[in-house]
Amino acid sequence: MPTSTEDVIRALYEAPPEGFVAGRAAAIDEAKRAGDKETAKRLAALRKPTVAAWLVNLLALRRPELIDELVELSTALRSAQRSLQGEQLRELSTQRRQVVSALVNAAQKLALEDDPGLRTVKLPMAEVEATLTAALAEPDIAEQVRSGRLVKAATYAGFGEVPRPRLRLVTADEPDEQDEDADEDEDDEAPPNPFAVAAEPERTARPSALEERKRRAAEKARQERAERRRELKRRLTAARAAEAKTRTRLERAETAEQEAAHAVDEIEEQLAELERQRIVAQAEVSRRKLARRSAERDASAARREVGDVEAALEDLDADEPDQ
Repeated sequence: MPTSTEDVIRALYEAPPEGFVAGRAAAIDEAKRAGDKETAKRLAALRKPTVAAWLVNLLALRRPELIDELVELSTALRSAQRSLQGEQLRELSTQRRQVVSALVNAAQKLALEDDPGLRTVKLPMAEVEATLTAALAEPDIAEQVRSGRLVKAATYAGFGEVPRPRLRLVTADEPDEQDEDADEDEDDEAPPNPFAVAAEPERTARPSALEERKRRAAEKARQERAERRRELKRRLTAARAAEAKTRTRLERAETAEQEAAHAVDEIEEQLAELERQRIVAQAEVSRRKLARRSAERDASAARREVGDVEAALEDLDADEPDQ
């Protein structure tokens, strides 16, 4: 028997999906009886896995070393793609197909060992293969697979990483915006007269004017930042209040969603049970139909026997001499 919440969750996702709803409900009731509301809420949030997801979970929970091998291969594939190592990439692609095929076979074997009756059922092994292939390409999917708590199959269109955005490196060789503005201001002024006697004093006075413009610009920027900070603080206060309200709405919506999902799961269980009963009833109808036909044949034979006996008696009476 599971002794911890993690053990309970593992048991739920390791067992066949048709027993998930009943197992979850029993675990929630036990947590509520123990007064553990947090665990009950956590268990209530669990979703029923599809058959394909259950097969992948079996693999992750019972053969984790195979999933580790898959993750290591995915890392090597991404490294080869980034370095454009063609020969290595081809070898790894061949290895990828072999590993995925071996994992699919292992998952099917685990399922049949768990329930031999599945030999007569068509299992969604194509979805299992698609999920494992997606785990090779996407680290996030690989982590979900490794957790053993997958709820549905995953797919991936193809291998390859998303191109990273080009970054522009700003160096000291590129002019600063303020320097450009200063150069433009200097270009706007009339060029100094090379023959003027006062040319040297003008050159010493120009940097002071430039520094004053920079000081005014910096002061304006500080004022704008201060105003911006006050505005952001006002927005932050309003946003936090709105967040508190929306968080409450979200919790209520999540609870309602979980209840609706549980209702769907229960209806699916009921439909599955009704389908089983329908199949049994159809078999019973077929059996009774065969019995009726057999009874009809026996009745016909009995009627013919009655007719033959009656005819024989009439012939016997006719042959007797009159007394």
